[in-house]
Amino acid sequence: MSDRGILSSLRYLFADFIGEEDETPPFLPEGLPDPVVPVASNAIHLLIDYQSTSYAQLYVDRLRRFVGKPGVDDAMFTDIARLMAARMSYLDPIRIAQLKLAELDEAAGNAVVKPAADVRKFRIDELVSTLPAIVAQPLLDGLEWAGWLHKPFPIRFSTASRWGIRRLKMEAGLRRWRRYSVRYAKERIWVERWLHMIDRSLTKQPAAAPAIVATATMIQGYGDGYRHGVADWNAIIDGLAKPTFDGVLALPDLAAAMAEARSAALPDRRQVALKRKIAEIRARVPAGANAAAG
Repeated sequence: MSDRGILSSLRYLFADFIGEEDETPPFLPEGLPDPVVPVASNAIHLLIDYQSTSYAQLYVDRLRRFVGKPGVDDAMFTDIARLMAARMSYLDPIRIAQLKLAELDEAAGNAVVKPAADVRKFRIDELVSTLPAIVAQPLLDGLEWAGWLHKPFPIRFSTASRWGIRRLKMEAGLRRWRRYSVRYAKERIWVERWLHMIDRSLTKQPAAAPAIVATATMIQGYGDGYRHGVADWNAIIDGLAKPTFDGVLALPDLAAAMAEARSAALPDRRQVALKRKIAEIRARVPAGANAAAG
């Protein structure tokens, strides 16, 4: 992570911690390309609703790193802006409660729209990870010891009764605690690493940068699908992209290699097919070429 990235993250955390929240939406970075403006503007409003204005400011600070950066055209910048907003507004029980309440407000006075219950299956570790780390970590350790860490747990999000609505409001009210959670810390690290890999690609293998940007689409939703996406992303980045950027793996076309690996990614916790494919791709690189790259 760059010094600027560390400072923007700390600024966001301390602003929320001491309660100094400026309600004025942050300004877009100067020099932002015109095609990126509507995407970034929508993202700012999304992230204010999702968390806070200081969280939206963190998004703007991250965007600013790519303004005027060589190799970043309008299409790539637009994808960075869009995909970063999606990852920063990750789907957790708090967000689903927010969205259900928003749906209720939109349906107010419309007799055709009937309140409905929505049951989502999260993993137990996913639910516990929404708690502050000081509370969550002992619980996670205990669940792992008991073998219950990955068990599915259904959560009912309902606007069909007063109690259901009241519960949604309590769940949505946990938004202020989100920034102290285990999940938030992991998501912050992931976004920074993704941005770092984009930056390294622009320096080491610019042709692969759009492919690095697009890897953010591997991580979506919640539950097992989300966890598989994160694991597959790490396997591809650690097995192909990082070694190429470090100069220890001489892949002439990293983008093609990553596309080949992604095609082998299956919803398999052991990642058998993906790991085999990554090993095949690495094995095709002559040993002498790897030595020269190092």
